[in-house]
Amino acid sequence: MTHVLEFIFLLAIILVAAKMGGLLSSRLGQPAVLGELLAGVILGPTAIDILQLFDSPVLAELLHHLSELGVIVLMFMAGLETDLEDLNRTRATAIIAGVLGVVVPVLMALGVGAAFALDTEHAIFLGLILAATSVSITARTLMELGVLRGRAGISILGAAVVDDVLVILALSGFLALVAGSSDESGVEVLALILGRMLLFFAIAIGIGYKLLPLIGRWVSDLPISENIATFALVVMLLYSWLAEYLGGVALITGSFLAGLLLARTDFRRTIEERVHVLAYAFLVPIFFINIGLTANLRAFDTGDLVLLATLIVVAVASKLIGCGGGALLSGLPWRESLQVGSGMVSRGEVGLIVASVGVSAGLISNDLFSVFVVVVVITTLMTPFLLKAVFSG
Repeated sequence: MTHVLEFIFLLAIILVAAKMGGLLSSRLGQPAVLGELLAGVILGPTAIDILQLFDSPVLAELLHHLSELGVIVLMFMAGLETDLEDLNRTRATAIIAGVLGVVVPVLMALGVGAAFALDTEHAIFLGLILAATSVSITARTLMELGVLRGRAGISILGAAVVDDVLVILALSGFLALVAGSSDESGVEVLALILGRMLLFFAIAIGIGYKLLPLIGRWVSDLPISENIATFALVVMLLYSWLAEYLGGVALITGSFLAGLLLARTDFRRTIEERVHVLAYAFLVPIFFINIGLTANLRAFDTGDLVLLATLIVVAVASKLIGCGGGALLSGLPWRESLQVGSGMVSRGEVGLIVASVGVSAGLISNDLFSVFVVVVVITTLMTPFLLKAVFSG
């Protein structure tokens, strides 16, 4: 088969596997997203290693790009389902939970570093990796459970934004200091990073409040097919690009913000109906399957397994203690605080980006990077179970 035919055939297999996995998971009383993730693990090097059955060397890269689109559109949909007023009411919880969700993993990583003979520099960086949260899986699960718009769900999304900003700031400052910069230049680097972030949020929110409703109404009158859906997708893509290119934060922060701002418009329901089909019939299943394709649970020796088990415990405990404890300090009852902490357990693309930076800077080894990839997959697989348990009853 040509590369194009191989890619088309692979996509068909992935979509069928995702939907069958989701169906089986639902029949067993679990969120469908869990089945999709497990289907990816089975298709990946842990079991079948499906990519090795094809000749094309570019399939993995193409899937990665589609996966990135999948997570962007997923967080865009989460933003559409979130009310700005609700988000504003939970800002105290989001800030405290987000801050402690970064501080506690770093502190616990220092203990891991001592146990595994890592120096302070490497242990702190490990903490920054563990501090990075990805709520894309959480958002999908909360949608399935019908609790995304509840106080705990909104708090999770807000805390994730705070977490993302703080991790990027901490990473930038840490790398500046590790590179041997003086304190003054390190401060300048941090000021530049913070300035970029503030500029992005100022531009994105300013445009979102003033111009997007006006442009949307103008576009809706144009005699072109699917005008509102196309407008929404363009806004989503531009905000995602602007978030990383200008603000230095994750793509998903921009797409979530785009959804949040478009949710204020008169055509919110139209956007949800149009984009929902593209998201859940095509792009989002590819994202979840691709997570499993990145992990090889068989490629570990005994030493790696001990470290892996330790990091998984720390990854879960640090978010339950940090984010859950932060939510409790902000005034949420213990049950909702536990829900917030559980919703922040999943790591993902942000953590992998931080870990990749660490490999390039020589702060973590390739072996440790491989271990962390599996930590990402396992915490991702655990999250739907945790959320189903803490939100049931």
